[in-house]
Amino acid sequence: MTDTDIVVVGAGAAGLAAGERLRETGVEAIVVEAAERVGGRAFTDTSVFGVPFDLGCHWMHSASRNPFRPIADALDHRYLMRSSRRAAHLYLKDRLADDETRAAAWEAVQGAFRAAEAAGERGLDVAAADVIDPPTEWAPLALHWMRLLSALDAPQISTLDLCRYADTGENWPVLDGYGALVARAGRDVPVRTGVAVTHIDWSGRGVRAETSAGTVHAKAAIVTVSTNVLAEGGIRFTPELPVDAAEAIAACPTGHAEKVAISFDCPLPGLDSTAYIDTMDPDDPDRPAINFTVYEDADARPLMIGQLGGSVARGLEQAGAAAMTDFALAALADAFGSEIRDRVHRVHTTHWGSDPLIRGAYSCALPGKADLRARLGEPIGERVLLAGEATSPDAFSTAHGARLTGLAAAERAARIVASL
Repeated sequence: MTDTDIVVVGAGAAGLAAGERLRETGVEAIVVEAAERVGGRAFTDTSVFGVPFDLGCHWMHSASRNPFRPIADALDHRYLMRSSRRAAHLYLKDRLADDETRAAAWEAVQGAFRAAEAAGERGLDVAAADVIDPPTEWAPLALHWMRLLSALDAPQISTLDLCRYADTGENWPVLDGYGALVARAGRDVPVRTGVAVTHIDWSGRGVRAETSAGTVHAKAAIVTVSTNVLAEGGIRFTPELPVDAAEAIAACPTGHAEKVAISFDCPLPGLDSTAYIDTMDPDDPDRPAINFTVYEDADARPLMIGQLGGSVARGLEQAGAAAMTDFALAALADAFGSEIRDRVHRVHTTHWGSDPLIRGAYSCALPGKADLRARLGEPIGERVLLAGEATSPDAFSTAHGARLTGLAAAERAARIVASL
């Protein structure tokens, strides 16, 4: 390790973007990543199922203005153009809902979001649970989608924060993997992987970052780790972070989202490739809903990816892979018959919540705390800048939001260094 102008902590979408911009502007920088890979919460695996499988982010949100879209085009990185993630099928335990019923269920989901966003548009910073009232029969599905898109439960979701999220409604699945796209976008950025930053001292004129590979002396630091890592002391600061920054970090915790991916030995009946499926048990309102994405490739086994969010994701992930698998398979067995269990070829579960380098999924502001998110983007002592999806004012929880904040932090850090 050596002296440099700027040290970038973390090589996810934000850290890679920061390194890319600093490299373009000729500012000397060192990018360090505690994991043995780049990408952070963007991670595409091809070893488990033989096809690209995104353990983290997968949909290119607001795709028409997403900065990763032109990058994907330039790299011939495949994606599908879709208008939404609305389910093509709804299974009510062992019954496939007709079109009218499915439309009513989705209207209940959309209605819950409209009510929460309308409250935010009126300036109300309250819990989404306080303003939504989905029809009782569809409440499990509406609450599932609330958990899935915000990574927290409705009582923990700020209506004002929710309405500030800018979304065009274009959610395009990245066939070749979003994680792989993020890594390819940052392929020219030199990253020192396997190097964990444990302490940042910003008490002097510059910063001193203590790492597992030695100490980096820099004029400024860009820190891109999750808010949970910061809140739980994953990196120690001297002096401690200012109260304003600490409050903002605590106000925007990293929620929970996990996946259960299951491959089968033959195609499932009546499903198109890349179909979206919602499942719920109308006879058991306390049983959480779960939705699945279907992927069928002529060169690989059919794959279904179940998605979990909020407290459901947290509880099942803490219970372990077997509990996650049992939950997902129970819903599929209801929908397709118990014999589906005999057709399972392989199962893989994510564990973002227990990953000490991540500790969750993506951020959501707590009720009454939405305005504190803006503080995350402000420099600390003109030497330390935070970047990452949580610091984005209107694209939080997304990879492209993280990328944009990384670029902005790099430009701001470069100006700081130039002024010294």
